Amino acid sequence: MSERTKVALRIVAVALVLGALGDALLREIPWGLNFFLWVAALTVVVYELSSWRPESLAGSGRWLLLPLFAFAAAFLWRDSLTLKLLNILALLVAFSLILFHAQGGRVKVAGLTEYALGGVIAGINAAFAPFFLLLGDIQWKEVQSDRLSRRTFAVGRGVLLSLPLLLIFGGLLVAADAVFKVIVTDILRINFDRLILHACVTGFCAWIAAGYLRGALLGKDRDFAARQAPARPTLGIIEIGTVLALLDLLFFAFVLVQLRYFFGGAALVQATMKLTYAEYARRGFFELVTVTALALPLLLFAHWLLRKDDPRADLVFQFLAGGQLLLLAVIMVSAIQRMRLYQREYGLTEQRLYPTAFMAWLAVVFVWFALTVLRGHRERFAFGAMMAGFVLVATLHVLNPDALIVRANAAHAGQGHRFDAHYVSRLSADAVPDLIAVLPRLAPSDQCIAAGELLRSWSPAGEPDWRTWNYSRTRAVMAVQQNATNLRQMTCSQERAGQ
Repeated sequence: MSERTKVALRIVAVALVLGALGDALLREIPWGLNFFLWVAALTVVVYELSSWRPESLAGSGRWLLLPLFAFAAAFLWRDSLTLKLLNILALLVAFSLILFHAQGGRVKVAGLTEYALGGVIAGINAAFAPFFLLLGDIQWKEVQSDRLSRRTFAVGRGVLLSLPLLLIFGGLLVAADAVFKVIVTDILRINFDRLILHACVTGFCAWIAAGYLRGALLGKDRDFAARQAPARPTLGIIEIGTVLALLDLLFFAFVLVQLRYFFGGAALVQATMKLTYAEYARRGFFELVTVTALALPLLLFAHWLLRKDDPRADLVFQFLAGGQLLLLAVIMVSAIQRMRLYQREYGLTEQRLYPTAFMAWLAVVFVWFALTVLRGHRERFAFGAMMAGFVLVATLHVLNPDALIVRANAAHAGQGHRFDAHYVSRLSADAVPDLIAVLPRLAPSDQCIAAGELLRSWSPAGEPDWRTWNYSRTRAVMAVQQNATNLRQMTCSQERAGQ
């Protein structure tokens, strides 16, 4: 039996185990310990099977295993749905880069297009590689030549041949004896809906695991894509410079207006726009975030298109792109200022916090762009931007956004503003201990709403499934149990007041 067939069979066997493990763990939601265990199992399998292809994790490849464990372990810590989605995104990036590295890619010095190619290759392998694994990599004639395999296939053929006979004779015997019919019916009582669910979850987990492992250990998609890549289109500095110069003029005009309102403040806005300063801030923040987010890929794309045959072209590009970065810095300051004003009036929410965090990441990435792309080291940009993203997600976990929202809004309410008890009481378990801590400082009506919601959401009806264990959810349940008497008093006192 060839080495490739042995590895392919090993991948199939491991994938089936991972599929069964996925069915045993991942059917229970919300994900917590179960998700960590499954991702950890897949990570260990990747590490162990890499011995067949040592270059797959050589060098920096092993370091990419750390984000897998870290962001999978984050499911044991925080309960916020947004943070979980960010964890999954970080895991997908790490998995795709491991596969990209396994197929010969250089993670630290690769362009964004190569990073994107790694993601595409990982997705294609997860979706379609099992077909190649079963129909091409495994030489079934070699498998059948093995003595143990011949016996296994013979048993399988015997089972298939016996099925129609068992159905015929079994049906006759069941019809012949009522007691035997009851026994057989009890034994074969099957919940087909549940059986189909088990089969789907097992099949899905096994399929994507087999596809990914096949891509990491046997795939050569990156080499094929490199051979098929068309010639890169280029433009001269006149075309690129015209685009950047016109955008710089547009941004400069906007910045002049912003400086006017910075110095004029709320009075100038109200006199000019007939809007409150908070309404003015609300209207513009997300548009400015979009402008800033679109400017970065535009600059990268312009640099990618720029023809590199004239040293003066690089100097012109650096001047125009550097000027745009400075203007974008003012626009970002304007956006943050608008959000600060809007938050001062209406409080803090996830929809306001996470875009602000995204702006902070963009600020770091813009600086990194200036230090790498504008200095002739474009190949280092993608890795630094990715690491900044990983650091941002880790920082958000440490800050605990939902608890931060509760504390900020409680302080906001202490200054005479409205406290949205409906909103904060429906945040994740991450917010529960802080919400209980600030309840005594809230108005009775807000106490009633929040206390009632906490009791409904975090009073366990039964013993929780161990697979869904999560630190924040466990802490939330304990906090509600320890403060249940006070919470009921807040709820009941408000109900009596309303009667």
